[in-house]
Amino acid sequence: MTLLSKLPDVGTTIFSVMSKMASDFSAINLSQGYPDYDPPEELKERLTWYINNGFNQYAPMAGVYALREQCANKVKTFYDCCVNPDSEVTITPGATEAIFCAINAVVHTGDEVLIFDPAYDCYDPAVKLAGGIPVHIDLTPIDYSIDWSEVSLKISKRTRMIIINSPHNPSGSVLGENDIAELKKLALKHDLYVLSDEVYEHFVFDGAQHFSVLRDPELAKRSFAVFSFGKTYHATGWKMGYVVAPEALSKQLRAVHQFVTFVAFTPAQHALADFMQSSPEHLTQLPTFYERKRDLLCTSMSASRFSFKPSAGSFFQVMDYSAISHKDDMEFSEWLTTSIGVAAIPMSVFYKNKNRSKRHQVRFCFCKEDKTILEAAKKLIDI
Repeated sequence: MTLLSKLPDVGTTIFSVMSKMASDFSAINLSQGYPDYDPPEELKERLTWYINNGFNQYAPMAGVYALREQCANKVKTFYDCCVNPDSEVTITPGATEAIFCAINAVVHTGDEVLIFDPAYDCYDPAVKLAGGIPVHIDLTPIDYSIDWSEVSLKISKRTRMIIINSPHNPSGSVLGENDIAELKKLALKHDLYVLSDEVYEHFVFDGAQHFSVLRDPELAKRSFAVFSFGKTYHATGWKMGYVVAPEALSKQLRAVHQFVTFVAFTPAQHALADFMQSSPEHLTQLPTFYERKRDLLCTSMSASRFSFKPSAGSFFQVMDYSAISHKDDMEFSEWLTTSIGVAAIPMSVFYKNKNRSKRHQVRFCFCKEDKTILEAAKKLIDI
């Protein structure tokens, strides 16, 4: 038999590659986006309690109701959006699965899906596996904003969905109220579904706010809004996320979800439900928590030859190394890891058109202990 790959251009994800390289060369890992600190103690205690008290079998396919109820309460509190926890909230094993299921729920063969580059690497493969056609649009240089006039020109009769991500991975940019208004205008005019990746919803800095698609009732009616417990509660290894979508879309998403993983990890669902109810202040403290880490990295790097603008959101910081090297960004990232001892992600991997010879930027992750950030900065400012 001749093996024909459905994803011939896809290899091992860059996050695995750079994390392995960091491990192999004992480098400080500022590449893959996971904390080097634990979730809150109370949350860990609740997980242990549920494991030790018989909550180890399948949960309902859509998720433990108590957790779905807490998610509904949260979106009401933060976005003034009323959703039915029974029919409009679905718990998934991570946001990546949620994104895959949302795309495969509504994208059919030949449908076009708009994706903004630089883009998180799971969007394009999921569209292709659904039989869809990814249509990539570059964000504007420097500030990584959306040119909505260009978006309008890219929409065709075959366009089915538009994927947005704010706060944005990898750039750290944040969509504003005007962006949501422009998105709504196009979605209504062309009858588009919206997939809104909002996993960094609580990491918005400098007094700004996160504009979720759930804030707008008309936009919410045609949107899948995807969130992450792993990012929010410093527990990325638990692989826990959820989707908020109207009942008709949730029904189609669940039809896919039940044949991908069926359910998420039961004890963690109960633990998260308890912690969300007992410690709502955790969410309101996150912007300050991560803004301080961003500032620590940026201040520590101010004497370096990297150039950068502090990120507006997420826990990522993009830096330009043009004054340091003419290597392409993959070569530079490998050199940073093997010779300097700090691992980063080359920005070109987030583009369809990688154009590595002209992209002299790397992404650093600052969801790390202060001592880790300072140790990395000390190595980087000496370059």
